Amino acid sequence: MQLDQVKAIITGGASGLGHAVAQRIVAGGGKAALFDVNEEKGQQAAQTLGAAARFFRTDVTSEDNVAANVAAARDALGGLNVVVNCAGILGAGRVLGKEGAMPLANFAGTVMVNLVGSFNVAKAAAALMQHNEAGEDGERGAIVNTASVAAFEGQIGQAAYSASKGGVVGMTLPMARELARFGIRVNTIAPGIFWTPMVDGMPPQVQESLSASIPFPSRLGKPEEFAATVAFILANRYLNGETIRLDGAVRLAPK
Repeated sequence: MQLDQVKAIITGGASGLGHAVAQRIVAGGGKAALFDVNEEKGQQAAQTLGAAARFFRTDVTSEDNVAANVAAARDALGGLNVVVNCAGILGAGRVLGKEGAMPLANFAGTVMVNLVGSFNVAKAAAALMQHNEAGEDGERGAIVNTASVAAFEGQIGQAAYSASKGGVVGMTLPMARELARFGIRVNTIAPGIFWTPMVDGMPPQVQESLSASIPFPSRLGKPEEFAATVAFILANRYLNGETIRLDGAVRLAPK
């Protein structure tokens, strides 16, 4: 699938990795619907992308809100054949912190956004994409989820985050196998440490320390490199059911 054929929903599309993906798709001639909870940033992001982009204020944890917005996005874009799930939260916190055990709501909230939210958008979109006219090799759509290297070597304080991202990795293959009969591919990207709004707010010495921990290239990942990986996945139909680490060979230390 080439970018000029893409009609995509991108969650977390107002900033960071999601916005970089939207920029790449629109620059390639495709169309993008940005799903985000931040109304102001979402509207601004869509405006900067021009007529090929639309914004839909979306809570990815709401089944009804997602179903309605997925249908609305399909109508606005004139079709739907791609979902890129980038919405997520850090959910940092120790299991046993200074103030006691982690409240269950903190753990559950992280899992709801990162894992349940990704599933929620993917299944709503797949329900519509299954009716697309089959293209080459019978392809009708593609889903790209976002995990993290923390899914494999989570640090202290990342129990909730790692569990949520590990779930994203775990559902990739079974979802790809199930949706294969509809011609819908499912893949996941597990990024390492990337330049995002969160990192921008860190002190320079912390940013330098993070960069030094990455073997090669010894720097933080660029959002456009994440977007380029999405474009590669969309273009290569034989890539299915896979999780790709995009991390400069970094392996996270315990803390």
